[in-house]
Amino acid sequence: MGTANDSSKDISDRLAEKHPKVVFVLGGPGSGKGTQCEKIVQHFGYTHLSAGDLLRAEKNSGSENGIMIQNMMNEGKIVPSEVTIKLLQKAMLDSGNDKFLIDGFPRNEENRAAFEALTKIEPEFVLYFNCPEKEMERRILNRNQGREDDNIETIRKRFKVFLESSLPVIEYYKGKGKVREIDAAKPVEEVFEEVKDIFNPKVPKVPKDENVEGRCMCCAIL
Repeated sequence: MGTANDSSKDISDRLAEKHPKVVFVLGGPGSGKGTQCEKIVQHFGYTHLSAGDLLRAEKNSGSENGIMIQNMMNEGKIVPSEVTIKLLQKAMLDSGNDKFLIDGFPRNEENRAAFEALTKIEPEFVLYFNCPEKEMERRILNRNQGREDDNIETIRKRFKVFLESSLPVIEYYKGKGKVREIDAAKPVEEVFEEVKDIFNPKVPKVPKDENVEGRCMCCAIL
């Protein structure tokens, strides 16, 4: 009978064989990354995986793993990286796709190191939606119909956690030249124009040569 480690190794090997293209999507609460992920899926054929959504779905499934997640959340504990990573790996394999947006993960350096160690996958790049705190706060309060007294402290705590936990991940990948930073304070469509340039870089046009005599047609069309 195989052990859990065998099972984990098997799923990692099967996934590695697909050579998946992974993009981590990071940004503070209210930075608009969810909206932009929907657009990337529609335009570029990626599968969007939210670590939080996968954990919630597993928790609600009633499985043994789900009960463990529920108990940890009830106790205010952080779900181990390995649990989240296994859910991501399973979702990646089940999707049949080989291009993934992983949204809201890694949340911290420990997540990042565990993901690379367990999956043997490095992201192609990190899409970082950089948005000023005041703008994110305004968006969330508008989204929550302005119930400021109910939400403002919670929102600020979420900002603080993002800054403390996720910025070291962004700095790590900056050091590897893998961060694509977006000005997320702009209107949605302007932000997506920046996103499109990242996923579909414009090829510089070769200057036309007026004198094409004596050149082959393949050169002349340039």
